[in-house]
Amino acid sequence: MKSFYLTDVGRVRSHNEDSVTILKNQGNEYLMVVADGMGGHRKGEVASSLVVTLLGTRFNNMSTLGTKSDAINWLKSILDEMNKMIIDYGATHMDSAGLGTTVVIALVTNDYLIIGNVGDSSGYVMKNNKLHKVTKPHTLVNLLVEAGDLTEEEARNHPKKNVLLKALGSGEKAEPDILDVDNEAEAVLLCSDGLTNMLTDEQIEKVLIDDELELEEKIIKLVRKANARGGVDNVSIAYLERKGSETL
Repeated sequence: MKSFYLTDVGRVRSHNEDSVTILKNQGNEYLMVVADGMGGHRKGEVASSLVVTLLGTRFNNMSTLGTKSDAINWLKSILDEMNKMIIDYGATHMDSAGLGTTVVIALVTNDYLIIGNVGDSSGYVMKNNKLHKVTKPHTLVNLLVEAGDLTEEEARNHPKKNVLLKALGSGEKAEPDILDVDNEAEAVLLCSDGLTNMLTDEQIEKVLIDDELELEEKIIKLVRKANARGGVDNVSIAYLERKGSETL
């Protein structure tokens, strides 16, 4: 396995509310996380940092995620715990109104690949040099697209495209999508909407399949491209690919 992650403030925001990490445990299993925080008085970064820190601590204390069923149950449980933690933080800190965060998580083992999602950060897999999006954004605009009331192009430029229907800290339950993903994927990409709002999936794919670039160079190039197109939001990317014929 090879992996790299990067977060960048972008060209417009004054500070970075994203948090991102990739960790490996004793069982040679990987945790990938991208969280995009929101809230007044710089509290978005508090929410995303709380999520990444708790996930990382719990994951590092485990020798293994266990079976696929064990991993799914663990992910559901810890997402509920993180949701409550953010709500409790907001209730005890008067300046934290609107505190919350999106999160997209990948659990990568030799036997399975699980992706969990709450909000509008994105999870993709690469297979046969084709990038496939596996998450759906929990947004008002995506709901309208699925209902047939908006086209994809109209959604991309809609003034309310960032209105979230789900986020950690916004409701009593986390209500994540838990996805059992094709384990033959060659790579896993997680990113905040600071990337996907600036670049199309085709533009992202073109960079990732460039054999002349090292893994780290691909991620740096994606961030630079997002910033060159405006960089209106923080940009965070976590990317993991297998070596040779290894399966994830």
